[in-house]
Amino acid sequence: MIRMLKTLGARFAREDGNATIEFVILFPLFLGVFASAFEAGLLSTRHAMLDRATDLAVRDLRLGVDPTPTYDELKSSICNYAGVIPDCGNALHVELETVDKANWSFRTGQIQCIDREEDITPVVSFSPGVQHEMMLITVCAVVETMIPVTGLGLKLPKISGDDYALITMSAFVNEPS
Repeated sequence: MIRMLKTLGARFAREDGNATIEFVILFPLFLGVFASAFEAGLLSTRHAMLDRATDLAVRDLRLGVDPTPTYDELKSSICNYAGVIPDCGNALHVELETVDKANWSFRTGQIQCIDREEDITPVVSFSPGVQHEMMLITVCAVVETMIPVTGLGLKLPKISGDDYALITMSAFVNEPS
């Protein structure tokens, strides 16, 4: 019995696995930091491209490239300019509304986004406006997180499931034709 206890004591005194234990403890932390950095970079790129696409589509509106676009044409224009929004046609929701210059009121209510888990599409507020009228365009893109179980993917405010919203706004004045 004493011999068996000495053998077990000698086994527990060995230091062969020290590096493995440090690796097992620290590697998941480094992996989580890397995954969060990747998710933050992707989120930032998508948001910047959505913002740029909205600005370019609004520029086309101001210059009169298409003086009276429909909802689908404006949405398609934004999707063409964005490029990095996956499944953009089904993920994008555009609202175009007038700004009341008497009291500068706009954006009544919550920003609408598409819910991919439901078959319900939000009501489209799309009013092209008239000449010399100030317009506000609100664009919401619903995007799925790349790595939903680590770091930033866990902390992003979700709309539904693993989807989060990228929202951008732009204002412009309808030019005379």
